[in-house]
Amino acid sequence: MNISGISSYGMYNTALRSSDGDLSTIADSSPGYSSGVSQNGQLSDADKALVRQLQQRDRTVRTHEQAHLAAASGISISGPSYHYQTGPDGQRYAIGGSVDIDASPGRTPQETADKARIIQRAALAPAQPSGPDMAIAARARQMELQALAEQAQQQQQQGKVGQAYQPASANPARNALGNGIDIHA
Repeated sequence: MNISGISSYGMYNTALRSSDGDLSTIADSSPGYSSGVSQNGQLSDADKALVRQLQQRDRTVRTHEQAHLAAASGISISGPSYHYQTGPDGQRYAIGGSVDIDASPGRTPQETADKARIIQRAALAPAQPSGPDMAIAARARQMELQALAEQAQQQQQQGKVGQAYQPASANPARNALGNGIDIHA
């Protein structure tokens, strides 16, 4: 199973618009973007409101991604990476992000099930998991169930092998008769 990362970008993928309707892009610079700065260098009231929205979104995204990272318990491949939008004040604000995690199977079914549980916790760690977060948690649950089924199958096969090679003294019916020794001869 390949889960490349936990992303909140789906939750925050709507770029905010400035007061004159121009769209700021997810990049360092936005060609043709009018910042809404007046002649005296001040932002319009609408652009100030937009900056406040971007600041709030930036805080929310960073908190969201930090929650993923904190819950990843050693399976994160990197720290959070962010998708940015440039505001009318020229500052970059995080509007989405992701945390890459190792979702490769473990060496054993039990290790795989344990890792899948960590992935689920990491995906659902934020206060408001996004749609992609929920999908990753569901895939991790499938990974866990598949690993547990494989583990049960291995245990069942080991049980059959173990029964075939048990010594005669381990057979309860024979134990009642004296471990298979004929004492009535």
